[in-house]
Amino acid sequence: MGLDQYLTKKTYVKNWNFEKPEEKKEVIIKIGGKEAKNIKKERISEITEDMGQWRKANAIHKWFVKNIQKGNDNCKEYYVSKENLEDLLKLCETVLKSSILIKGKIKNGERYENGKMEPIMEDGKYIKNPLIAKKLLPTESGCFFGNTEYDQYYIQDIENTIKIIKEALKDANNGDFYYSSSW
Repeated sequence: MGLDQYLTKKTYVKNWNFEKPEEKKEVIIKIGGKEAKNIKKERISEITEDMGQWRKANAIHKWFVKNIQKGNDNCKEYYVSKENLEDLLKLCETVLKSSILIKGKIKNGERYENGKMEPIMEDGKYIKNPLIAKKLLPTESGCFFGNTEYDQYYIQDIENTIKIIKEALKDANNGDFYYSSSW
């Protein structure tokens, strides 16, 4: 259980009678090296690609809920424009550039001990001054949403998001992007 997040790209590939031959698309599905007989390629209208996944990246999820889902945190799929992805990329890059990690104790979960919940602390790195991170991409607590600290795990989520978005933007003009989550 936990917050799982997905960015997908959908590309419309249906062929129409009025299209010129050079506009026609061909989709071939093979299973075991042989064309799949149970899938009729002429009925395929859309291809969905997994562009990226996050696990408990609650700051990124909060951004999508606020900026894309209009505050509706309901596990549905939402359209994300190229401009939206560019905006999130700029925020992530700004947070990353402004975040200096220093060694110290960080929280890595909780355990029930002596009748109460106690943090599990370990050696790690945390952001020296998380002011910009808190302002631009604040964390969000929730049921099984994961860590809300501004530490090395937060930075890993930011770096992962930058990687996902840069890859997605390489082919942003050929398809539509969608964000979804579940928990």
